[in-house]
Amino acid sequence: MRRRTQPPPAPLPQRDGVDPVRVRLPFDGTWATVREHLVERLTGAGPGVIESMLASGLIVDAGGRPVAPEAPYEPGMFVWFHRELPPEVPVPFPLEVVHRDEHIVVADKPHFLATTPRGSHVAQTALARLRHGLDLPALSAAHRLDRLTAGLVLFVVRPAERGAYQTLFRDRQVRKEYEAVAPYDPALALPATVRSRILKERGVHAAREVEGEPNAVTRVELAAHRADLGLYRLTPETGQTHQLRVHLSALGVPILGDPLYPRVLPPAPVDDFRRPLQLLARKLEFTDPVTGVEHSFRSARTLEAWSSPELWAAGQ
Repeated sequence: MRRRTQPPPAPLPQRDGVDPVRVRLPFDGTWATVREHLVERLTGAGPGVIESMLASGLIVDAGGRPVAPEAPYEPGMFVWFHRELPPEVPVPFPLEVVHRDEHIVVADKPHFLATTPRGSHVAQTALARLRHGLDLPALSAAHRLDRLTAGLVLFVVRPAERGAYQTLFRDRQVRKEYEAVAPYDPALALPATVRSRILKERGVHAAREVEGEPNAVTRVELAAHRADLGLYRLTPETGQTHQLRVHLSALGVPILGDPLYPRVLPPAPVDDFRRPLQLLARKLEFTDPVTGVEHSFRSARTLEAWSSPELWAAGQ
């Protein structure tokens, strides 16, 4: 078995908080040049794009030197480049910093802003904004919130400390509390603890509950209600994908603004920010694994369907 080696540091700086792409050339192959391999491997780049990037010196080696168009293939070689990103619709809501010290940054993320680059969301992410805005190029996320969910997210300043903070989430040592606005059902017996097995298949938008040993546990409480709306306090013991959305939907009170539960709706236009998912990561509490400090953070955001129901109704 070939031993894995740590890649060298990126020789290119970030661009607007986004890391350069790193590609390692396979140890096995019959390519004569680096160009031949990249053209075959990066088919999504489009005809002539790799050749143009090589000719312009935009693809570099570990020393930051441009890779020549006819550079011979070197098994195991690393190359870096910045991909040209397609235009992204700016998310027109501020990303607030709740806390910053030499170890962590806690941000209050708005709806519609992805936590980290993924798919078509790259520059319009919380991580890219914070790296660029705070001048912290090594910043990384300790966990993620869904793009449609607002609220508190923990980021780590020093790469060497990231594992310690991620372990908090893995070992369920972080106390998280969410709020959601959903229909009010007076017949629903709350508080209650919901336990089920949730399956999220790759390539399928919605998760689903299946038979088997529970892997998702959520405490559900009714914090307040008026007319036909309820404000729910949700305390997850586990962190399955879409867990809170699946559990409230299964109780018969799906979260307002949810495009997946109880049924998958047609995708909204990318510039439609009128009806955000009414789910908020309200509180985040943990003992700092590096400093030992007891942290307790609270989001200052509000859920529009509860605080301003007339504005929410107008956005329908």
